[in-house]
Amino acid sequence: MLLQSGPPIEPRLLGPAQIRDLAQRLGVRPTKTLGQNFVHDANTVRRIVADAGIGPDDVVLEVGPGLGSLTLALLTEARRVVTVEIDPVLADQLPRTIAEYAPDHAERVDVVTADAMTVTVADLPAAPTALVANLPYNVAVPVLLHLLAELPTLRTALVMVQMEVAERLAAGPGGRTYGIPSVKARYFGTVSRAGSVGRSVFWPVPKVESGLVRIERHPRVDRPSAERTTVFAVIDAAFGQRRKTLRAALAGWAGGPVEAERRLRAAGIDPTARGETLDIDDYLRLAAVEGSGPGPDHP
Repeated sequence: MLLQSGPPIEPRLLGPAQIRDLAQRLGVRPTKTLGQNFVHDANTVRRIVADAGIGPDDVVLEVGPGLGSLTLALLTEARRVVTVEIDPVLADQLPRTIAEYAPDHAERVDVVTADAMTVTVADLPAAPTALVANLPYNVAVPVLLHLLAELPTLRTALVMVQMEVAERLAAGPGGRTYGIPSVKARYFGTVSRAGSVGRSVFWPVPKVESGLVRIERHPRVDRPSAERTTVFAVIDAAFGQRRKTLRAALAGWAGGPVEAERRLRAAGIDPTARGETLDIDDYLRLAAVEGSGPGPDHP
C-alpha cells in the first residue's frame, strides 16, 4: 500500500533567539557599511508579505536577505524567491537555513551572490514580478531605482527603508520632502506609504524608525531607456539649484536661459516656477520638447 504524502509543511520563522544563534555560529557582526539590520520579529515579516500582495504565481526578488527572516515568510505565498546577497558568508548560509526551517520549500529559493547596485536581468535565474525587500539604509534609493530600471518585469515593489527615505519617496509636489527620489520613483509607477516599522524588531536596534513604501508600476516602463536618461537629466538639473526658477536652473541643461524658457513654455510650464512644484508628467512633457540649442549634452 502506497502512502500519500501530505501537503507541504509551512516554513518556520526566525525569532530573536534564532537570529542571534545564527549570527554567532557564522561569526557575523552586522556592519554599517552594508547597512545590516536583521528583522527578528515574525509578525513583522508576515505583515510585510501580506502588504506586498504577492500570490502563488509571483517570482519575488528579495535584496539583502541577511539571515533569512523575510525569505522564509515569502515562501508561504510566492511561487519562487530569488535573493540577491552581497555578503558571501550570508549568501552561503541562506540555503542551509531554508533547508532547516522550510525543507519542503528549499527548491523554490535561488541565492545570487552579487551587488544589487550592479545586478542585471541576465544575473538572475528567473524574471521577477515583485520586489519585496528590507533595503540597506545607505543605498536604498539608488538600489530601488536601479532595479526598477533594469528589471521591466517587476510589476510591484514593497520596500522597507529608513523613515526619512520613505517620506521622500512618497512625497508629492510642493512638499518639503519632495525631491529627486520622489520624482524618479514616480517615473516607474504610483508611489505610496504602506505603514511604519518600529526599531525594536531589528537586531541590532537602529537609531531611526523604518517605513514601508509601495510602488505599483505603470506602462511608462515600456518606453525606451533613452527617454529615462533624458527625463532624469532634467530632474537632476531642476533640483540641482532648488532655490532658482526653472528658467535659471535648467539653463545649463538646455544650453542657456532663453532656450530653457522656450522649452518650458512649449511644455506648458511657467518658467518662473521651481522644480519642486512639478510632477513627473510635467518633466516628461519638458523632456519631450525638441530643442533648438545645444540641449542636455551642453557642457
